[in-house]
Amino acid sequence: MTKPEPSPAPQPLLGATEIRRLAEEIGVRPTKTLGQNFVIDGNTIRRIVAAAKIDPTETVLEVGPGLGSLTLGLLDAAAKVVAVEIDPVLAAKLPSTVAAFRPALAGNLDVVLSDAMRITELPAEPTALVANLPYNVAVPVVLHLLEHFPSLQHGLVMVQDEVADRMVAGPGSKTYGVPSVKGAWYSQMRKAGVIGMNVFWPAPKISSGLVEFTRREPPVTHASREQVFAVIDAAFAQRRKTLRAALAGWAGGAVEAERFLRMAGVDPSARGEVIDVNAFARIAEAKNPLLV
Repeated sequence: MTKPEPSPAPQPLLGATEIRRLAEEIGVRPTKTLGQNFVIDGNTIRRIVAAAKIDPTETVLEVGPGLGSLTLGLLDAAAKVVAVEIDPVLAAKLPSTVAAFRPALAGNLDVVLSDAMRITELPAEPTALVANLPYNVAVPVVLHLLEHFPSLQHGLVMVQDEVADRMVAGPGSKTYGVPSVKGAWYSQMRKAGVIGMNVFWPAPKISSGLVEFTRREPPVTHASREQVFAVIDAAFAQRRKTLRAALAGWAGGAVEAERFLRMAGVDPSARGEVIDVNAFARIAEAKNPLLV
């Protein structure tokens, strides 16, 4: 009986020794300002890449590649990786790191020196987003990318655990708020796991959460995204107030707010934390009727 061919050994990934050596070579120390926590555990990288469910034909967008821990794992799984890095020193180092550790795949990497919150064009159309994001910009970055890159169909982001809970929360949850509703405009989000603190350098003070998302069509409405988001912002600016009170400023008075809410089929005495993105769209539509 013929023995099956052994599976090829997994490609080496960056560990603590390699990460610290690369950082020393370019004089980099992780900074709190940029929220830099570099992953130093290869098994964690493999777990993230597996959870991202990347097809070998895909172009993956990575934000904040840092020293390249996740980048190498993504190059092993995808056809192409576009890495957006805000730090010029790290951006300059990444191609040589990939050339050293994955010489055959070096041509599959594009590095873009930019702030992810400002990019509106990329050298290739990404279909997936996979990134280790600083907690203070995680939600704005994800929303910005989903808005400006409709080619993004799915993704997996690693964020501070409490941020992950806010992103995936549903109506009625204590953590439900602006990130939850705005994220739901673009996609279905769910929590895909928790990552401990000691797989990072430096180790953060809180665990990280993995958020998986799959793009879906926004609610059917003639109100614009900006109009719907304005309602969401107003509702949660004073989240303990009823929608009648919280939306008074947005509507031009509490009486008008109540009128729009009733037109939308929403109880004026309810709070924003109990209604879903479709209800917010109906409220925006009530104030901005389609003129025929």
